[in-house]
Amino acid sequence: MKHLNLFGLVVLIALAGCKPKSTTTTWSPDTHSYLARGVIRELATDHRSVTIQHEAIQGYMAAMTMDFPVRNTNELSGLSRGDVVTFKLVIGTNDDWVEQLHRTGQTGEAATPLQRSEVPELKPGDLMPDADLTTEYGTHLHLSDFRGQTLAFTFFYTSCPLPNYCPRMNKDFSATRDLLRAAPGAGTNWQFLSISFDPNFDTPDILFSYAGLYRGNDSNHWVFAAMPMRTLAGIAPQLDLMILRAGNGITHNLRTVVLDPQGRIQQLFDGYDWTPEQLAKAILAAQQKTR
Repeated sequence: MKHLNLFGLVVLIALAGCKPKSTTTTWSPDTHSYLARGVIRELATDHRSVTIQHEAIQGYMAAMTMDFPVRNTNELSGLSRGDVVTFKLVIGTNDDWVEQLHRTGQTGEAATPLQRSEVPELKPGDLMPDADLTTEYGTHLHLSDFRGQTLAFTFFYTSCPLPNYCPRMNKDFSATRDLLRAAPGAGTNWQFLSISFDPNFDTPDILFSYAGLYRGNDSNHWVFAAMPMRTLAGIAPQLDLMILRAGNGITHNLRTVVLDPQGRIQQLFDGYDWTPEQLAKAILAAQQKTR
């Protein structure tokens, strides 16, 4: 969802009711499918993903605008921005994708892509602005508190329903942490930070319980925290992070950032098309920057 309009960042509310329910068509022990309808907003040039502004998906999630992976790229042949489509959303244990896309109409908006914010974005080499957070322990924290360490942070919210979004970010953080621990010469001067953008719902107690799903009882080098709405309003546009309330849900994209020990941006990862190996490499590179 790289092209959502950020003007008038909407105050976030909790998405308490979007956990998967059992009213689905089950076609394998670990996979469920949901029929849905929406409007195509963007098509990836390689046809491996599509951005759909979809209606509420009964029994699963509220109306949102989301990027969805497409396994069979031929499914998008003949489709274009503005097409009204029906489709099937498939949810697996660790993955999700759309299939069986069928055009049913056109909105007349084919020439009007979703617009990006005009706020200048931060880029590698820029100093990351400071930001305040509330940790899973109920303590206050600032990004500047990590100066002197290499920091990797990403954004999520605990009620996120799609495996390829927030759960994937935290699973990849866990895998990257394991890689760094095993890497010769990696040292211990690095830190992970998972930041919730749903502070009203993601209280310290909820964050602490949620963190255990990904790091077990081992919290070394990894903190979960929530960012206040007032802070998000300033930070999100600079990182090209889109967070919008859509009905009773939250529409968002994915941004992962690596800072060097001086608090400068080493690398920004967009979406979920990065691997733990790539993140570990960026962290190790940032560690080499001592001044």
